[in-house]
Amino acid sequence: MFNKTLFLVRTTLKKIVKSKQEIRHALVGAPNVWKYTREFQFQFLLDQGLQKTDTLMDIGCGTLRGGIPMIQYLNKGNYYGMDVRDQVLDEGRKEIKAAKLEDKKPNLISFDHFSEVDLDAQFNVMFAFSVLFHLEDDIAASCFQFVAKSLAKNGAFYANVNMDDFEDGNWVEFPVVFRSQEFYNNLAAKNGMEVLVMGSMLELGHDTKKNSDTQQIMLKFTKV
Repeated sequence: MFNKTLFLVRTTLKKIVKSKQEIRHALVGAPNVWKYTREFQFQFLLDQGLQKTDTLMDIGCGTLRGGIPMIQYLNKGNYYGMDVRDQVLDEGRKEIKAAKLEDKKPNLISFDHFSEVDLDAQFNVMFAFSVLFHLEDDIAASCFQFVAKSLAKNGAFYANVNMDDFEDGNWVEFPVVFRSQEFYNNLAAKNGMEVLVMGSMLELGHDTKKNSDTQQIMLKFTKV
């Protein structure tokens, strides 16, 4: 079913976009802002103090729209990306090859359920860009359990979420959900973490002239 959906998406995209990268990154978001979004993600992490020696987990890394500059910056083997979509991860591997970053040895992980992921690594930084609002409540809970297990002492987990009171919807095969601050406070507390509201995406410099710039809030989670 997903292969058919992916084919239809690609066929439609080829009619409205031109470059291979636009087509590739349209699988994870608006094709016309992929460069802007890539730059924002990387600069945001740098602003939070990302170091080359950090070990980073990019949850929902997709096509590596944001992952490529992270791979380029981090020390060899220190980038981990995970996604539930094999076909999209394949596009990420093509992106690595095109950027000639194979020697950086990035770790790309395909998974079905967070509870099944068992890695011999602890992460200084964990990042979920435009991911949590695509997860149903039980999957979000499982994601936070994984984060709590995998986050190193003094590490941080950053994630943007939909906070306004709008009706839920869908994007491709994923839901688009709007939740209260209390929902994330409760998830953090259950998993031994504190949460800090960093501000709207717009306040943090993400200005794409869309409502999502103000609807989405960036949260920072740290272990208590």
